[in-house]
Amino acid sequence: MSTVTEGAALDAAELRRRVAGFVAEHDPATTGQKEFLAARFDAGLAWVHFPEGAGGLGAPRALQSVVDDEFARLGAAPEGREGLVIGLGMAAPTILAFGTPEQRERFLKPLYTGEEVWCQLFSEPGAGSDLAALGTRAVRDGDAWTVNGQKVWTSLAHQARWAILVTRTDPDVPKHAGMTYFICDMQAEGVEVRPLRQITGEAEFNEVYLTDVRLPDSLRLGGVGQGWKVAQTTLMNERVAIGGQPDPREGGLIGIVADLWRDRPELRTSGAHDALMRLWVEAEAARMTKERLRQQLAVGQPGPEGSAAKYAFSRLNQEISGLELELLGQEGLLYDDWTFRRPEGVAFTKRGAGFHYLRSKGNSIEGGTTEILRNIIAERILGLPAEPRVDKDVAWKDLPK
Repeated sequence: MSTVTEGAALDAAELRRRVAGFVAEHDPATTGQKEFLAARFDAGLAWVHFPEGAGGLGAPRALQSVVDDEFARLGAAPEGREGLVIGLGMAAPTILAFGTPEQRERFLKPLYTGEEVWCQLFSEPGAGSDLAALGTRAVRDGDAWTVNGQKVWTSLAHQARWAILVTRTDPDVPKHAGMTYFICDMQAEGVEVRPLRQITGEAEFNEVYLTDVRLPDSLRLGGVGQGWKVAQTTLMNERVAIGGQPDPREGGLIGIVADLWRDRPELRTSGAHDALMRLWVEAEAARMTKERLRQQLAVGQPGPEGSAAKYAFSRLNQEISGLELELLGQEGLLYDDWTFRRPEGVAFTKRGAGFHYLRSKGNSIEGGTTEILRNIIAERILGLPAEPRVDKDVAWKDLPK
């Protein structure tokens, strides 16, 4: 039976039955997580909307939540996946959309099991918000490319085995037209990772220097010069991965502050009460909006709505963490640990109030700056006039640097 036919025949009840049978055969209490996830991938229960052989069953995307919920109900939800968000949320859908069969076979399974961590080589010192202005150069040499340049704000590059990389391959055409997208081997000669210590004391971000890095053409995703198109798929999925993840009611920072309010009545004031109620309502509205976004994703690729979800995530995190510090007063100024370290994942809510407040400042930059997201919301959702852009028809080499 073909993938399409089988996918059409699958429903929620059938998928629950498959999950139950799978868990019965692979006891999560006695099976290592990577082994369990590898078997789950082979059974098509990783991403059920992916094709057979790529971790899926060709089923409707809307059924993914059914599978995830059933694994969680049976005590088999994966744990410790914070460091895999780039691979799971950005690299995987991009490889699915633009990868060759060989690339899908090589990368998707170890990406899903967590055997191979991914990072994202997009932003540069001179190309952050305006990503299409990037200058990292890739020059073709037979069946390979030589890459030179610098990337910045690279989360978890110190852990990564692979990276998604956007380069400049043709400086003689307008900036959006001369880009090409690659999978980069982070162990290749010429790749240097340097830590960027953040205001939190940690260095989850990095600078990455690429000096005469040789990448075979088999690591190219999409056509030569189509890098912007491929990158758009990554960016739309990135915003959903950061701002659109499912949360229970009072999930995330709003739950931490609500519990603080309940447990510490001596901290309460009428002004703080008003602020908490406003933020609680906004967080609940954002949670329900994200649920609607996930339902929209069930029938297609993410659109500009993901930008709105990520913008709301950033703003609410910053306001809620500010209220937490206000409630705690002097106690909130005590910072738990400023030791320099390079974490294995990004944990927004697993430390103290000071960390919440400082780390949330980075939410305005990562996954699309707040200013860029506002433009996307204004132009693509609200239909407002676009900002004037005078460089659309100018060759990249002629742009001011």
